[in-house]
Amino acid sequence: MSTGHANGMIRHDWTRDEVGALFKLPFPELMFRAQAVHRSHFDPAAVQISTLLSIKTGGCPEDCAYCPQSAAYATGVKAEKLMSVDAVLAEARAARSAGASRFCMGAAWREPKDRDLEQVCAMVEGVRALGLESCATLGMLTEAQAKRLKASGLDYYNHNLDTSPEFYGEIITTRVYQDRLDTLSAVRSAGIHVCCGGIVGMGESDDDRAGLIAALASLPQHPESVPINMLVQVEGTPLSGSNGLDALDFVRTIAVARITMPRSVVRLSAGREDMSDETQALCFLAGANSIFYGPKLLTTPNPGRDRDMRLLDRLGLKPMR
Repeated sequence: MSTGHANGMIRHDWTRDEVGALFKLPFPELMFRAQAVHRSHFDPAAVQISTLLSIKTGGCPEDCAYCPQSAAYATGVKAEKLMSVDAVLAEARAARSAGASRFCMGAAWREPKDRDLEQVCAMVEGVRALGLESCATLGMLTEAQAKRLKASGLDYYNHNLDTSPEFYGEIITTRVYQDRLDTLSAVRSAGIHVCCGGIVGMGESDDDRAGLIAALASLPQHPESVPINMLVQVEGTPLSGSNGLDALDFVRTIAVARITMPRSVVRLSAGREDMSDETQALCFLAGANSIFYGPKLLTTPNPGRDRDMRLLDRLGLKPMR
C-alpha cells in the first residue's frame, strides 16, 4: 500500500480501504507518521486561532440529528433574526483583541436569501477591514451567491460533509450528499477557500469515519481548513443520549486527516469542552493546528479563553500569525 506519508505527498485518490488501514495502525506508528507529515508542511508549535459567532440563531428547516438549531427539535434554542452589521463587527473587534486571526460567521439557514446575503457581505467587508480573515457558513449556495460573497472579500466558506456518504441519510433527510458537494463546487469555482470537515461520535462505524476522511481527501482540491468535530450531545436532539466516541479514536481521526491532507489546516473543533487537556495535547501531536477560541461555538459551550491560553502555554504552542 502506498500511503504517500513519507514526504507528505499530496494525493487525491485515497481509497476507503487505504484510509481504513491508517486507522488500524498501532497508535505510536500512526502518531509518528502524522507528526512527520505535519512537520514537513507546518511549524509544529503554531496553532491557528479562530472565533465563531452565530449571526443568525435557530429556526433552521433542516433536520440534522446533531443540531440544536433545527426547528424540528425542542432544544430551548430560540429562533432569532439576523444580527446587525454593527453588532457583528463589535464581536469581531473583541475576537481580534483576544488573539483570533480568523472570524467565522454562522447562520442557521438551509440557504441564504439574496437580501440576507447582502447584509452578510457588509459584515464580511467590515471583518476584512479589521485585518481579520473572514469565514462564513450559511448553508447551501448557488454559484451566483458564491461569486457575490467572493466579491465582498470572503476568504473561507465552511460547508461540512458531516459523515460518510453511506451514513449521511441516517443523520439528515432534508438534503442529500450531492447537495453538499454542489455547494463546495460553487465555492471553489468562485475562488473562495474551502473549510470542510465532519462530526464524529454520532453512532457511525469505524468504516464510516474512514469513509468521511476518504471523501474529504479525494476532493479535487483538499479543503484548506478541515474541522474535525466531536459530537456535542444536546438534549432534545435525536442524538442526545447516544454512546460517545472513545477519546483515542478521536485522536486517530485527527491523525488520519493530517496524513491524507498534508497541507490542510486541521481544526480541533467542537467538543473540546468535554476533552481533557491530555486528549487535546494528543490531538496537537496528531497534527491538529487550529482551534476555535472563545466561550461558545454557535450555541454549545467551548472552553473559556483562559483555559485555552493556559493549555497552549503549557504545551509551548503559540498562535499562528
